[in-house]
Amino acid sequence: MNIGRRLMTPDEFLDWCQEQEERFELVNGQPRMMTGATRRHDRLVVNIIAHLHQALRGKPCQPNTADIATRIPAGNVRRPDVTVDCGTSPDDSLEAEAPTAVFEVLSPSTQGIDLIRKAEEYKTIPSLRHMVLFEPETALVAVWSRGDQAEPWEMEEHTSLGATALLAALEVSLPLATIYEGVTLAAAPNDG
Repeated sequence: MNIGRRLMTPDEFLDWCQEQEERFELVNGQPRMMTGATRRHDRLVVNIIAHLHQALRGKPCQPNTADIATRIPAGNVRRPDVTVDCGTSPDDSLEAEAPTAVFEVLSPSTQGIDLIRKAEEYKTIPSLRHMVLFEPETALVAVWSRGDQAEPWEMEEHTSLGATALLAALEVSLPLATIYEGVTLAAAPNDG
């Protein structure tokens, strides 16, 4: 398939991805290769997954890496750093069935996209209840939450390693000290 000449559907894209060695997202019908990550970024992602794996043990929701796609209703396919899926997808599925929380660790090369475009796309997912954005160089976490699809999104910011973010829909808390464990911060966190 010549990907530069015609737009792909999400289903065509997911099939095409199975033949690729790199990781891609589908943006406006075109595959876009994802960039690599720093050790700091990767450490945060590992800490998030490890914490969520323990916190969700025995519950119906499961954390997934960026290998599992998240379909946006308007047609894009994104790969959040971590997704919590509360659906019942089979083990051979390539995408989250009911993404309930997405987590993005910001990086200089994608920060504008993550903060604006992806954030607005994620908010259109009917099953989504939490969107969590992590600043990798300081202890700063923005948690967007809503009770259900009809409710407005509300943002809460946490700026201290002593803070804990609550993800009510998952009945999970995120202690920032645990999530940032082993991560060298560029600036001292605030006491707020």
